[in-house]
Amino acid sequence: MSSKPVFSVAPSAARLTRSLRDIGYDLPAAVADLVDNSIAAEADHVVIRFAGEGAPRVIIADNGHGMTPNLVHEALRFGSRREYKRGELGRYGLGLKTASLSQARRLTLISKTPDTLLPTIRQLSLDSVEHHDNWVIGEPTGSPAIDEAATLLEHGFRTIVVWEDLDRVIPAGMVDGWVRRRMVSSAQKVARHLAMVFHRYLDGSAGRKVSIQVDGAILNPWDPFARSEPRTIALPSQTFEVSSGGHAGQVTLDRWVLPTRQTFSSPDAFDDAAGPLKWNRQQGIYIYRANRLVQGGGWAGLRAIDEHTKVARCALSFDTDLDAAFNINVAKMRVTLPSTLK
Repeated sequence: MSSKPVFSVAPSAARLTRSLRDIGYDLPAAVADLVDNSIAAEADHVVIRFAGEGAPRVIIADNGHGMTPNLVHEALRFGSRREYKRGELGRYGLGLKTASLSQARRLTLISKTPDTLLPTIRQLSLDSVEHHDNWVIGEPTGSPAIDEAATLLEHGFRTIVVWEDLDRVIPAGMVDGWVRRRMVSSAQKVARHLAMVFHRYLDGSAGRKVSIQVDGAILNPWDPFARSEPRTIALPSQTFEVSSGGHAGQVTLDRWVLPTRQTFSSPDAFDDAAGPLKWNRQQGIYIYRANRLVQGGGWAGLRAIDEHTKVARCALSFDTDLDAAFNINVAKMRVTLPSTLK
């Protein structure tokens, strides 16, 4: 090893944190990243609340295994020092922070394990980071949002995330009526997104079943392939081997041709199968990493979207050991198909 001197050039925490806010999340993707953490914590029930009354806030709670004080601190570290096992939905150690701060200026984490009496409550505030120009967390001052979150611990939840000062969700100057409507609309968009992204967990086909509730409503899974429709055609499954970093893994391709409007069981079923982005934009490849959808629709550069192929949809599934081969991004929203697979 070289004996030449090295010099520390730590980045400005204030400047880098502002940059990380624009890493590529929209609100539904940011909430989905936190649900990933809940699933990784072996939760089978996740509750998400959007509140527009008073100070707007978003609360995400789960009944997973909870965290010790040390783990809470580590969870709030940018680039947390932990290894991810095969099949875990996490990847970079950035999701909780970057997803939360992409939408809010204050992130509060409350957690306890089954064998601890008192929870650990820590807050990562952009105001504090910018003031100290350092990666700092602290104990928050009381707020209705944190008080509301703390009561969830009495109902079997073990980890609660609170977003406050939602400057990326609620534009400055919005009056109360607009704020309430914006929060209701945001909750609806998030619910549709989660029903698609986690449909294999919601219906139990991922090997375990997870219940997700948004503003009091339990989500029903949205199946992109309309497999309950009698006239949906399933084509033979295919398996490919892909190599990455000296490791070979399997990729599974399942394909369906959905019915046309005239042959769907009902007009409502046809409209539901259209998906959040509607028929033309929802055609194509649905890419799953560890049973979690990371890209839904489009042809990944293989061909253009076409009116004539709008009922063609397929599922491409791989596990986390092939992350490098698929070049998955931090927000877990985009992947690149390996050239050998194309």
